[in-house]
Amino acid sequence: MTPRILIVEDDEALGRQLADRLRQSGFEPTWLRDGGAALAVDPTGYALVVLDLMLPGAHGLDVLKAYREAAAETPVLVLSARNDTPSKVRALELGADDYVTKPFWPEELLARVQARLRRPSLQRESVFERGALRVDLDARSVAVGGAAVELTRAEFDLLAALVRRPGSAVSRQWLVEHVLDPDREGSARTLDVHVSRLRRKLGPEGGRIATVWGVGYRLGP
Repeated sequence: MTPRILIVEDDEALGRQLADRLRQSGFEPTWLRDGGAALAVDPTGYALVVLDLMLPGAHGLDVLKAYREAAAETPVLVLSARNDTPSKVRALELGADDYVTKPFWPEELLARVQARLRRPSLQRESVFERGALRVDLDARSVAVGGAAVELTRAEFDLLAALVRRPGSAVSRQWLVEHVLDPDREGSARTLDVHVSRLRRKLGPEGGRIATVWGVGYRLGP
């Protein structure tokens, strides 16, 4: 069965290019140019959604929220010209599976689409509990054995990114691009420092953050 991909993009040239590229790669794309039209679509029939944020009719984040309520398991790749960390974090908090910054090569987006379809679904519940570790994504709070753990913004966002993908390896490059502030802390070395501090603050539960050599990090059982 041909995977159906929903594209929500108001830029005519980019939307047509994405639709053509996905069709050539064996997908069945549906292209919408308006956020209001996207809100009227049931996303459950699609294998994946490619969603622009700056849309006429309705903002992409509002579309994302509606899609998450209607189809919790349908992956959503966000497109945006904004590359600031707060925008990325907000989209990920609302349930985006990936965040692609414009401009980008269509081949890059295609690779991300194919990779996302191979991965297991993200953790959608707002509260994650394993052993003594408890992470509340909505409240942005962490506790170990019932005791609150104070984390910096970067430390919490790093932990949240791993929590949303339990058991899956998350690349260091992805974490650098989506979690760290590129203007102040966007380097792989800085990421490793945050991981070290996070493990230390989590105490015995810090051992759940495993290093996947040559790839990145994974939240283990």
